[in-house]
Amino acid sequence: MKIIKTEANGVNLAIVSGSEIFIGNVQSALDLMATVQYESGCNRIIIDKSLFSESFFDLKTRLAGEILQKFTTYQVKLALVGDFSVYSSQSLKDFIYECNHGNNFLFLPDEQQAIEKLSRLK
Repeated sequence: MKIIKTEANGVNLAIVSGSEIFIGNVQSALDLMATVQYESGCNRIIIDKSLFSESFFDLKTRLAGEILQKFTTYQVKLALVGDFSVYSSQSLKDFIYECNHGNNFLFLPDEQQAIEKLSRLK
């Protein structure tokens, strides 16, 4: 896992990258969150969707809700970056839409948009 700290609009952000799936369950999400906060001091994280298990995007597993609840509990904001149009589930599309209109989680097509929008969340 590689963590790059960046700043936009006076807000520190951590960009997480890697070549393998990091988030496959709730504990791995908590571990990632703790590692990022320890190594970068950031409570706003940008991560590529490829680092999440595909089960995260199947809302029937409840994994997405459980993980995002942990991020909310620990007051960490998250932007997932990637092409979400590959998913045909209307429930997932609605979930992404709702997240993108909230203040904690974003699903965006690229890192630059994630930096801009995540840095502006309240």
